[in-house]
Amino acid sequence: MALRIEVRNEDLTRTRFAISPLWELSNALRVLAGRPGQRDEPVLRPWLARARDRYQALAREADLEVILVLHPPGWGADFLSPVPAALSTTIGDLLAQVRATPPEQAHREVAEALRRQPPVDPRVERILTGDQVASYTGDVLAAAWQVLLEPEWPALRAILERDVVYRAGQLASRGWAAALAGLHASLSWHQGRIELSRGSGQEDAELGGRGLLFVPSVFVWPGLALSLDPPWPPALIYPARGVAALWQQPTRTRPAAALDRLLGAARAAILLALEEPASTTQLAVILGQSIGGIGDHLAVLRDAGLVARARSGRSVLYTRTAAGDALTAAAS
Repeated sequence: MALRIEVRNEDLTRTRFAISPLWELSNALRVLAGRPGQRDEPVLRPWLARARDRYQALAREADLEVILVLHPPGWGADFLSPVPAALSTTIGDLLAQVRATPPEQAHREVAEALRRQPPVDPRVERILTGDQVASYTGDVLAAAWQVLLEPEWPALRAILERDVVYRAGQLASRGWAAALAGLHASLSWHQGRIELSRGSGQEDAELGGRGLLFVPSVFVWPGLALSLDPPWPPALIYPARGVAALWQQPTRTRPAAALDRLLGAARAAILLALEEPASTTQLAVILGQSIGGIGDHLAVLRDAGLVARARSGRSVLYTRTAAGDALTAAAS
C-alpha cells in the first residue's frame, strides 16, 4: 500500500527535528534480544558484538522482559517513548516523563500490548497490570541505559546531531524534496505530498497543520517508523547518515597518505571528517581527539582557508571551504 501524506504550507513552519535517547534505547533492546521483526543488519554487527556481553549481564539483573513485552512486533507502548521537546532533551527528562505516566494511560497501553501477542509470563503480566508499572518500567529503562548506551552516547549523539544539521539545512534551503531525498528508498516527495511505498493499494493522510517531527535513529536501520497518531505529533523516525562509520574505532580511520603528509594526520582526519558540517565537540567524539586539540587544529585549517565556521543555533559548526574540498578531492 502507498501512503500519501498531504503537506500544507503551515506544516513547514511547524516542522522540527528531535533526538530521542529512549527511542534509541528501546530499539537497541529489541535488536539485542533478537525480537521478531528485527533483522540482522550488517551495519549494526560491530556494536552488537561489543554490547552482547553487557546485555546478557544486564538481563540477569534487570527485568528486561517487562520492557520487551511492551514492544510486540509492529507496535510499541507510547508511554515508554515520550515526545522529546527539543534537541536538548536529556535521558533524565524522558525517564521522568515515563515515571509520571498516568496509571490509566499505562494500563490502556499495557492491555493493547498484551492483546497483540501470545500469553506472557504471569509474573511479568502482574507487574505490567499493577499500580506501579510506570515507575517500575522507568527504573528498568534507567538501568538499561546506564549499561548499554550511556558509555557510547556521546558518539551516538554526534552522529544524530550531524544528521539533523544536514537534513535541516536541506529542508530550509531546498525544500521537502531535498530533505527527503536519500532518507529512505521507499520515501519520496510528489506534488505537495510525502509518499511512502508500502505495497499495493493507496491510502491518504494529512499532517493537518501540525508539522512533522523528524527523528534520526541509529537502531531503526535500515527501516522507517512513521507515527501519525497522538500523543506524538506526526513523526518520521529514519536511519541516520553515517551509522556504518560510527562503530569504527577512530584509530582505524586513516586519511589519504598524501593529505596526511601535507597536513599531519590529525588535521587531515579533521578535514576529511568535515564532508558534512560538525561542531568541535562532534569532531572530538568521532575522531577520538581532545576538544582542545581539535580546536587548535581547526584554527590552523581556518587560517589556511580550508575550513570556515558559522553559528547554527547554540552551536558553532565548521565546514570545508571550496579550497578544502579541492584539496581532499585531489588527495583522494
